Amino acid sequence: MNEVNEFFKIKGLGKARFESPLPEKQGFVSDDEKVIRNIRFNVKKVDPKNILREAFEKSGPRKLLYFKPNITKAAIVTCGGLCPGLNAVIRGLVRQLWNRYEVKNIVGIQFGYHGLGNQGERFINLHPALVEDIHQSGGTFLGSSRGAPPVSEMVDNLISNNINILFTIGGDGTMRGAFEIVKEIEKRGVKISVVGIPKTIDNDVPYVMKSFGFETAVEKASEAILAAHEEARGHYNGVGLVKLMGRHTGFIAATSTLATGVVNYCLVPEIPFELNAPDGLLKSLTQRVSDKRHAVIVVAEGSGMGRIPGEEKKDPSGNLVLPDIGIYLKEKINHYFKEIKTKLSLKYIDPSYIIRSSPPNSFDKVFCNRMAQNAVHAAMAGKTSLLIGNWHELMTHVPFEALSGKTKSINPQGTLWFNVLESTS
Repeated sequence: MNEVNEFFKIKGLGKARFESPLPEKQGFVSDDEKVIRNIRFNVKKVDPKNILREAFEKSGPRKLLYFKPNITKAAIVTCGGLCPGLNAVIRGLVRQLWNRYEVKNIVGIQFGYHGLGNQGERFINLHPALVEDIHQSGGTFLGSSRGAPPVSEMVDNLISNNINILFTIGGDGTMRGAFEIVKEIEKRGVKISVVGIPKTIDNDVPYVMKSFGFETAVEKASEAILAAHEEARGHYNGVGLVKLMGRHTGFIAATSTLATGVVNYCLVPEIPFELNAPDGLLKSLTQRVSDKRHAVIVVAEGSGMGRIPGEEKKDPSGNLVLPDIGIYLKEKINHYFKEIKTKLSLKYIDPSYIIRSSPPNSFDKVFCNRMAQNAVHAAMAGKTSLLIGNWHELMTHVPFEALSGKTKSINPQGTLWFNVLESTS
């Protein structure tokens, strides 16, 4: 097999020399085991050897550890917006560290990266009994926040608190922050492992097929869509308008559209649309209401609006604050139907914060636990500057460097979008 692309190589802190406390039957994984990125290719057009070069390191327990369990101290932090499953990941990390690796010194950092700053809250000592039932609840047991204090300040506090491993649970802003922490750690020549668990309800992390909380989000979003459908059907010329999460990608909107089968218009950031054109949304909606007397519209929060010159604002994590596409559409649709003197009953639903704070469903509980377990395996083996991904149903290691400036999005020519078009006609 050809050498694996440097792009996917994983950093280590040094030689692993401590025997793992896990039993041999656990099934130890070698660093030579890979998960190829592309399992579909045309053998007449592509050299299979090049396909094999693009491969992720497979995650899982290693026979030898870099950190000696009984003297290792681990810290856990949750950052950014809420997402179903945060508590399940915290619980999974604590139980895996304590019960399987016998790491008894575990702390939780309160309220995101700010808890690592000089003005941060106290750390919480974590143990299995404390987190026993938290996976049943939404939100985060540790609290969260956006933004961060200076990187040097955070690394100072990691060192002064003798932390050997930092688990960061968050989205793209959190992983950018984690990468900056790694670079500062490397500059100082200290040995601290930083391992991320990707948290993005939008499912937009590159090289990760599905992020935790996404299944729950689709399930809860589907409930809102079905409610909008009943509202629309229950009124003459009824329209149900549902705004869902999706700043840059429309995975939740598209997948919940397929799950419900009642959506007539699915608007996502990847597909441009027009309101007033002859074949635009307003003319099409008028015809739909005239023919069927009701319609359901699902719109992802980043659809259509983009940036308004002179009004660009960013949140503390550096994310662009988007205008509210849901309210905008509601006003435009109501105004248009008044202009054409057509009665309309529009019901607008924004379930975003209900979805974000929901407890995870059964699938996500299992998935969160798997991600947490593999994060611990990686960290204890001395791996760093990576997040736990999943590819073709297998857990993988993805370097922080590979994420730089990238976002996963819907392919307008791909199967998912064609399925949406077929579903909505």
